[in-house]
Amino acid sequence: MAHPASGLPRRFVLLLGLGTLAAGVLAACTPKGTDSMPPSSTPPTGIAPSAGGGNGPTSSGKRVLLAYFSRAGENYHYGSRVDLDVGNTQVLAEMLAGAVSVDVFRIVAADPYPHDYDQTVARNLEEEQDDARPRITGDLPDLGGYDTILLGSPVWNSQPPMIMRTFIDALDWTGKTVQPFVTYAVSRMGAVQRDYTQWCQGATVGDGLAIQGETVNDARDQTEDWLRQIKLV
Repeated sequence: MAHPASGLPRRFVLLLGLGTLAAGVLAACTPKGTDSMPPSSTPPTGIAPSAGGGNGPTSSGKRVLLAYFSRAGENYHYGSRVDLDVGNTQVLAEMLAGAVSVDVFRIVAADPYPHDYDQTVARNLEEEQDDARPRITGDLPDLGGYDTILLGSPVWNSQPPMIMRTFIDALDWTGKTVQPFVTYAVSRMGAVQRDYTQWCQGATVGDGLAIQGETVNDARDQTEDWLRQIKLV
């Protein structure tokens, strides 16, 4: 049974000095004109089988859900800014989904994050300050039929975006294995594994995959190595 998306209204506190914090806070996304994968055909909400198959076990016999949040738009890119069409986390998610049999759920913010990089930095810091739970569009999946959840996001300000907390808080993680994957600008995994270990009550959180956003299109070998390490292929 699907769970309704949840969110708590919070008073946002305007933080000063954001200009000095902006660089490196958000993970970069795939720039236009690079050899990027096309935007996913996965619908904005709901579960869809991956290009590598779905609705069945992997070669290891495990049933896997790949759930991810990604943001395109203006992003950090090697110390500068670039206007991007497809978020790096989406590119990475599609690489993983093409290599192993999974079902895919894309986490979509009910209130989309701004196209502007600095505005997104400011909103993210406000959400962290307020311990906010940004609302998610549509119904969330039931994890009952899955053994393993591949949980993906960018790393913002050295931690998962607060929308990931919205997703995690709404679901029952008892007995699940969580394998994090992230794209980042400067902080690699940051606090992601620590946070997921605390937030995903009853789950086992495995070693994560961290790919620098600017290099995600060249990460296929790393993703396949990681899938072998976590015994999904």
